[in-house]
Amino acid sequence: MPYPIRIRIENLELRAELFDTDCARRLYEALPIEAEPSEWGDEFYFRIPVSCEPDETYTVKVKVGDIGYWPPGQALAIFFGPTPASTGPDPVPASEVNLVGRILDDPSKLKEVKGAHLIRIEPL
Repeated sequence: MPYPIRIRIENLELRAELFDTDCARRLYEALPIEAEPSEWGDEFYFRIPVSCEPDETYTVKVKVGDIGYWPPGQALAIFFGPTPASTGPDPVPASEVNLVGRILDDPSKLKEVKGAHLIRIEPL
């Protein structure tokens, strides 16, 4: 069963869900999390206080709206468009991520808040 969450950046709120995996459960248990996001193309990423190893979802194949956890940097990545590694419209992470969730609302709205200084992930 997925875990419902909310992503808040400036005046934007998006509904999302975390999957039923060990890594996603650890993330959910650590909520709420606030961080200053970095950007890599149309990807927000930020360090979180969760440690997970690569799991069965570990991949570089992600889609717009996917939420990934990057084990080497203990970071969460939110994909909302092409990244510098993309060759088309789909995002491509810098390296493999565990797929931990997805945005349920329109992820392209995140383009409106690029340059934001604070992101908050919280349970619903």
